[in-house]
Amino acid sequence: MIRRALLFGLIGVTLAFGAPPAFAQDPAVAPVRIALETGMGRIVIETDPRAPITSSNFVRYADERRFDDSAFYRGMTVAPGHGLVQGGTGGLPNRTRPPIAHESTSQTGLSHVNGAVSMAAGAPGQATGDFFVIVGDLSSLDAGKMAPDNPGFAVFGRVVEGMDVVLAILDAPKSPTAGEGVMRGQMLDPRVPIVSARRVEMPTP
Repeated sequence: MIRRALLFGLIGVTLAFGAPPAFAQDPAVAPVRIALETGMGRIVIETDPRAPITSSNFVRYADERRFDDSAFYRGMTVAPGHGLVQGGTGGLPNRTRPPIAHESTSQTGLSHVNGAVSMAAGAPGQATGDFFVIVGDLSSLDAGKMAPDNPGFAVFGRVVEGMDVVLAILDAPKSPTAGEGVMRGQMLDPRVPIVSARRVEMPTP
């Protein structure tokens, strides 16, 4: 039941806006670090080249300032120490690029483990500018875990700095009435602003 609720809760925001056909993007050739400056502190995300389409999409949103003045708007706890925080553009038309092709975890070898960053989407090929960060192990969101033919969600990176901020966002106050269906009680109130999203230097090997 928790897995089913998690699936439909994740896709709720995306389904509300619909989506045109997915487009491929230029693949990212190397990891990129993006620093999200939020109202509760800094979160640094490192993209993974094993998910080149999804990574390229995330970096492009940051480079084009589409995440600036957006927000983390959802915090969902499914069990003690396990949950996610979701944020991004919220499907706003003036911020959203065309959807991208789905890169499943069976294709990339990535997984929804602690600190993983993945794309929110109503169906394969509908991901745009909303993403979520995993707290604990939610590998049930990987391809084939909920059902053999379930495509899962597309992991494309991990948090390398600021998991304490992610945990604080997860524990932030939530509206008891906002949100529909399984999302009721999960919407942050107030939302946590994403002030800016910028590239930062990769560490020296």
